[in-house]
Amino acid sequence: MTRYLALLRGINVGGKGRLAMTALRAALAELGYANISTYLHSGNAIFTAAEQSAEVLAAEIEGRVAADLGVEVKVLIRTAGQLAGVVAANPLQVEPPNPSRYFVAFLSAAADPAAARDIAARSSADDQVWITGTEAYLWCPGGFSVLGLISLIEQHCNVTATTRNWNTVTRLTRLIGT
Repeated sequence: MTRYLALLRGINVGGKGRLAMTALRAALAELGYANISTYLHSGNAIFTAAEQSAEVLAAEIEGRVAADLGVEVKVLIRTAGQLAGVVAANPLQVEPPNPSRYFVAFLSAAADPAAARDIAARSSADDQVWITGTEAYLWCPGGFSVLGLISLIEQHCNVTATTRNWNTVTRLTRLIGT
């Protein structure tokens, strides 16, 4: 059995994609997953399931949420080990001075290296972006300018992304364990 994190994109943000976490937990239980918990109301679910591909798990969850709850959503999956690796790969190499302004965008596929370099080259003193494989790290000390950066990443790298701030990422890492 493997511990997984399901990251649902766009849940309970700006009045869109309304989804109760109790309903999400019930849907995951119906899929046969165990040890289910959610964190915050933004679509973070931790569960245990037989080892299988992230694509299979994501498709199962997307289908169940659409069928049972009427919400079309993209789901990205990470294992406990992958999530620990995200924290360990922090390009700042220290805790950010303001963790609520430091973000990780989880990508649906590895970013093309050339596209990743192009986006990173657009970093400024105000906003910095590092893209490493299936994650992008975004340091936005002046405010939440992340939305424009996420759109840029999705378009240039042809991926779906969902973003969590550093506080949430580190808390999820503690909750999921290894």
